[in-house]
Amino acid sequence: MTTPSAEAPPLSLLHHPSFMMFWCARVFTNGAYAMQSVAVGWQIYDLTNNPLDLGLVGLVMFFPMVLTGVLGGQISDYFDRRRVAAACQVAKAIATIVLMAGSFGGWLSRDAILGIMFVVAVGRALEIPTLHALLPGIVPQPILPRAIAASATAQQTATIAGPAIGGFLYLLGPATVYATCAACFLVASVLISLVRAEPRSIEKKKVTLETIFAGFTYLRGHPLLMGVISLDLFAFLLGGVTALLPIFARDILETGPWGLGILRSAPALGALLMSVWLSRHAIERRAGHVLFISIAVFGLSTILFALSTSLILSVFALAIYGAADAVSVVIRHSLVQMRTPNEMLGRVLAVNTVFTGTSGTMGEFRAGAIAALLGAVPSALIGGVGAVLVAAIWWKAFPQIGRIEKLAPDP
Repeated sequence: MTTPSAEAPPLSLLHHPSFMMFWCARVFTNGAYAMQSVAVGWQIYDLTNNPLDLGLVGLVMFFPMVLTGVLGGQISDYFDRRRVAAACQVAKAIATIVLMAGSFGGWLSRDAILGIMFVVAVGRALEIPTLHALLPGIVPQPILPRAIAASATAQQTATIAGPAIGGFLYLLGPATVYATCAACFLVASVLISLVRAEPRSIEKKKVTLETIFAGFTYLRGHPLLMGVISLDLFAFLLGGVTALLPIFARDILETGPWGLGILRSAPALGALLMSVWLSRHAIERRAGHVLFISIAVFGLSTILFALSTSLILSVFALAIYGAADAVSVVIRHSLVQMRTPNEMLGRVLAVNTVFTGTSGTMGEFRAGAIAALLGAVPSALIGGVGAVLVAAIWWKAFPQIGRIEKLAPDP
């Protein structure tokens, strides 16, 4: 007779090789994207000196999230998620090689950069819900919240190292950054192909508008999940400052690409420290309250960053900004992944990706557009105040979120 201890899956994430490969793949793909973002931001601002063009980068990243994000959930539920994620890495590598060639040859223009980033955005729109949907099949459910937090550390580790490495590599020219990014995307493709996930039955239903938008239908019947996802959408639509960092680095803090890399890394440093803590200490009570507090702190840290004229204070504010974001991400992803059936998970997470992805990209466009009209500091201030107001409004509009105690499946 098998003993209970023999039947129980190992609780340490280190004892799950597939999770470790998944974790490393996320480090490589997110690190490459972070390096690429630093190079693109600095390069396009150098070309045009127009803050609106920084917002346009966010805008071209927005449309693929909307146009292909929901379709990505359908693909994730109907095909092998590992192959889908691996193919997305290859597509991003090819697009990045074109950036490298254009930079090396001197023919890369603003419009060419925007077009290539559109292709990268399509890959990310298909990749993100696929990777999130893959995770519950890699680790057992009892340790899923810890795995989500640990997975977030992979992203934050990459987002710390990526911008800093990208900023210093940019001193050798943008082509060097893009070559490194392409190599990282290819490594991520190999790693994700080696992951072993729990087999699942894939029911190949006829693709209709009903199946494509099934994620929206599911969320409409679960207002708590819709409230959690929409809270993130509006908070980060208003409070994001990523697009403004090249302006703050060069014109306000009077630093160079290396300073931009440090500023881009600061939110990830705060998020990494918080994610490591959450991977070891689960949120055991008042999770809903913690979620609202994290959004409010996110907004307040944005205000502090807007008012800062010191690189050290700016880095500190952005680290708090990232830590608050990490708390929100872990709570939101835990609730969505634990309260959604596996056969629906890809499509529901695709809706989540559409919401969160568009909040980031449209938030960058909002920030750049307002900066072009009023200046970078007013743009960041408006965003921070808006994020705090969103937390207060959602507290009243979705009281069921505030009543959430633990991160657990829907009873």
